[in-house]
Order: sequence, then structure tokens, then C-alpha cells
Amino acid sequence: MTMLSVVIPAYNEEGGIQDIMARVLAIRGGLAQAGVGEMELIVVDDGSRDRTAELVQAQKGARLLQHAQNGGYGAALKTGFAAARGEWIGFLDADGTYPPEYFSQLYRTAVEQDADIVIGSRMAGADSQMPFVRRVGNMIFAKLVSIISARHVSDSASGMRIFKRNILEQLYPLPDGLNLTPVMSTRALHEHLNVVEAPIPYSERVGRSKLSVVRDGMRFAQSIIWTALYYNPVRPLGIVSVVALLIAAAIGAGLIVTRLNGVSTIGPLGVFSLFSALILAVGGISLLGLGINFNYFVALFHKTPVRQGLFGRSLGFGRLDYHFGWLGSISFVLGIILGAFSLVMASLDWSVAKLWLYYLVSASLILVGIQLMIAWVQVKVLDALRVRDQLIAEDMRGMKQKTSEFTGDRILNTELAQIQ
Repeated sequence: MTMLSVVIPAYNEEGGIQDIMARVLAIRGGLAQAGVGEMELIVVDDGSRDRTAELVQAQKGARLLQHAQNGGYGAALKTGFAAARGEWIGFLDADGTYPPEYFSQLYRTAVEQDADIVIGSRMAGADSQMPFVRRVGNMIFAKLVSIISARHVSDSASGMRIFKRNILEQLYPLPDGLNLTPVMSTRALHEHLNVVEAPIPYSERVGRSKLSVVRDGMRFAQSIIWTALYYNPVRPLGIVSVVALLIAAAIGAGLIVTRLNGVSTIGPLGVFSLFSALILAVGGISLLGLGINFNYFVALFHKTPVRQGLFGRSLGFGRLDYHFGWLGSISFVLGIILGAFSLVMASLDWSVAKLWLYYLVSASLILVGIQLMIAWVQVKVLDALRVRDQLIAEDMRGMKQKTSEFTGDRILNTELAQIQ
């Protein structure tokens, strides 16, 4: 018989806690029709200073857990998760914004699509009273999670969802603050869990919101990015790298067009653009190399294959990091040749006004080449360390096989000698 544990974190929610508990307890019939035979309601009082705990204790059918001090939204949820007895765990806020009546629909969706997590999406078309600023913020967070995980999600920060209890080990560690939900979404996507969304309506909360749009918004964004860095660093770093390299390329293309149009001098803005291109090119390559190296560290730590991130076999020429060696060598050699050419031209009385651009391009090519070659050496070393255990195991199996064959030959020779 399937059991659903519903966890409600509560901090100073005396104004709305009774209503939300009554609504949760009233959904047992709908859950039974969906295939959930039993439900438990767990309310975690997170150090409230009002009558929240007293009201929960008086509610028949609700189980109260208490924190002596306020630990945060995420801490309260994790306390509830640890105490939950159901194969499925669901949670929602105590302020009445999320509709517990939709838990049955979330469970049906989970069964139909064999989902590990079903997120109640406030951004999927159902009626929503979410304030405009928060709606825009949630759209940004969802887009950020989708970009860095390469999987679409419309509401990464939704505070109503259900998930299988047995995936908690894959989702942990989770933060103690309000950023638990976007981090859970990001981890689930990177752990290749089956994450599904189902539309739910959203209402105005009872009482004053504890969410700070600016402070918590920044925390949400940082949490999403840092969580992605733990799994696939080359994706977020690679995105920044590609943007930097594209801007540098655009500046370079603009310079070429200017030269072809017969303009041999540039003004202060042009000089600034050129030096910006140099910084962006070198910085972009550095970030790309850093991201790829970090992916090897992640694979080495978890003993898993290296994630391809933004750059993989879809490019048509194998993994990009395998080409860093010769790409860096070519860039370095071209930079040296251009630098030597500039030196020769200087000895032939070319002016500094004409030569400084060649020096700049030469320095850029040399620095980019050095960065690529350093990244290639690091990748080779990390790749060797990553597969070392596998190679040891293969050699040991080969040695055992050869030993067995050698022993068999000796036995056979002995038997032949006895026959003769």
C-alpha cells in the first residue's frame, strides 16, 4: 500500500496553519482514488515565537516536530524528510499559497510518467496570483537551471512537489535556507532523475512573506550555479567562455573590416576595444580550460565518465579538450612568427604607430597558445589518473590469466614426461 508523507515547514504561521492542515487532511479521499492508500501529515515548527506549535498540537491527525531555534526553511523540510515514513514524500508551504488538493494529480503524473520527482509548476499555465516581480524572478531561475543542466524546467523554485523517498541520498546535501527548492531541482536534473512538472494554481499567501526578492533572489542564483559546478563545471564556465570569445571575435572582425576600408588609425574607443578583446580572448580560453579540468576532477572524485558539457561529439571532431595540444601549438607558433615579423619590420624603420597592433595580436596568440597547452597537459594527467584503477584491474586480470596458462602448461608437460 503506497504511503505519502506530506511535510509542512512552519515559522510563525499561526494565521494560516490551521486552514492548510485541514485542507491537507481533507485530501485523503482524492489520494485514495489516485492510488495512495495512506497519508501522514508532518508539521515542522521551526522555532516559532507565536502559537503555531500549539495549534498544530491541537490538530488531530497532524504530527508535530519542533526546532528549539529557527534553522531555516530547508532545515525544517529536512527534519520532516528524516521523520517521514512514506515511500513518497511531498511538501508545501504553510501560508496557503499552494493547493494541497493537487497532490493527487502530482501522484497520478508520477505513476503515468514513471517520475522520480513531480514539481507543481506555477508557471505552466494554471491560474496564478504570483506577484509580477516574483514571476519574473522565477522565470529567470528556471531558465538558468534549464541552460546549465540542458534540460527544460519551468518552475525550479516551486515549493510544492512530491518525490520518491529512496532518491534522497542522490539529492543531498541540501541547504537549510529558502534556496532548498532550486538546489533540489538542479541536483535532480544533474543526477539524471526523471523530473516531471504538472501545472498547479497559486494563491496569495496568508500573512507577510518571508522572501526577500533581492537577497533571496541572489542566493537562489548563486546556489543554482554552484550546484551545477559540482556536477558539470564546463557548462556554466563554458557558456561564459563562449560569450567572451564571441565578443573578442566580433571586435577582431570589426578591426579587419576597418582595415579593409582603408582606415589605418583608430581612436581611444578602438584602442579600448582591442585591449578588451585581448582580455576576453585569454580569459575565455582560461575559463574553458578551467571548466574542462574541473570536469575531470568531478569524474575522478565520483569515479564516473567525464561529462561532455557544452563540448562533445556533436561538434563532429571528437572531444574538444583532446585538440588543445595542437591548437595551442599552432596559436603559439603563429604568435612567435608574427612577433618576429614585427621585430624585423621595426629594424626596417616601421613606426611604432604601425607596429603596435602586430605586437598586440602576437601577444594574444602566444598567451592563448600557452593557456591551451597548459590545459592540454592538465587534461592528459587528470585523464590518466581517472582511468588508473581501471587499467590496474585490466593488467591484474591479464596477469592472472597468464599465470593460469603458465601453470596449465607446466602440468601438461609433467604429465607428458610421465607418459614417456
